[in-house]
Amino acid sequence: MTVGGESGVLTRVVLKHAGNAFRGDAAIAAEWRDLNFTSPPEYSHAVLEYDEFLFLIQSRGAEVLFLPPDDETSLDSIYVRDAAIATPRGIVLCHMGKPQRVTEPDAQERAYLAWGIPVVGRVNPPGSIEGGDVVWLDERTVAVGRGYRTNDDGIRQFRTLLGDSIDGLITVPLPHWRGAGDVFHLMSIISPVDRDLAVVYSPLMPVPFRELLIGRGMALVEVPDQEFDSMGANVLAIGPRDCVMVDGNPGTRARLEQAGATVQTYVGREISLKGGGGPTCLTRPIERQAF
Repeated sequence: MTVGGESGVLTRVVLKHAGNAFRGDAAIAAEWRDLNFTSPPEYSHAVLEYDEFLFLIQSRGAEVLFLPPDDETSLDSIYVRDAAIATPRGIVLCHMGKPQRVTEPDAQERAYLAWGIPVVGRVNPPGSIEGGDVVWLDERTVAVGRGYRTNDDGIRQFRTLLGDSIDGLITVPLPHWRGAGDVFHLMSIISPVDRDLAVVYSPLMPVPFRELLIGRGMALVEVPDQEFDSMGANVLAIGPRDCVMVDGNPGTRARLEQAGATVQTYVGREISLKGGGGPTCLTRPIERQAF
């Protein structure tokens, strides 16, 4: 399995369509408060938004594998990145830090096995880890956010499962910010979009990690304060400097374009902003073309 960092050309990706994750108005009404959505998604609008997002993902020719509907999972299952991590050795299944999402790794495992994609192992309690806390800086270096969703034992287990497939794992302490009930991952504050370019929100970034990125020769596209909550820092690379982001972040977009990036946007009011999951959260890249 070729991970290809976070910015190689996306060739294979797992998604879960909003229609299958949200399942209709009744499921939305029953679940959105407990899952800490800011308000209930409008189902028909969410489906249309997702189709627009899907078009952008498929525009560069990536093969899409769709997770099926599953009554044992919730609205949050649309954010497919969190339940599993793609590694050079195969898929690592997560143990979710958010209790309402504990059924998602098993649901994804069934799909990966049906697709013939190897599953190398899983993180087990008391360890916890979520895919949104895992950022590949290159093919053999991974950073993992230590916060409320990912704990020390989860990181230890993940490192063991990686074996000799990597050269280094960097643990990044995350801030308390808005507390344990809020969704906050490492990918909330950094999105690599090329080997030497990343979108970041520096006010919440630990100084040693920011210095490490700069020391690796990475230029940083700084997200304006007013665009953090609208997911300016959550940018998906479908290829080097070929980006997808949520509409409504003009400052970040302009800075990306000034850095030589191409940017496509989608309206994410229902599928991203209400549930706290941008384009990186909506996708589980499985294979990227190394470059």
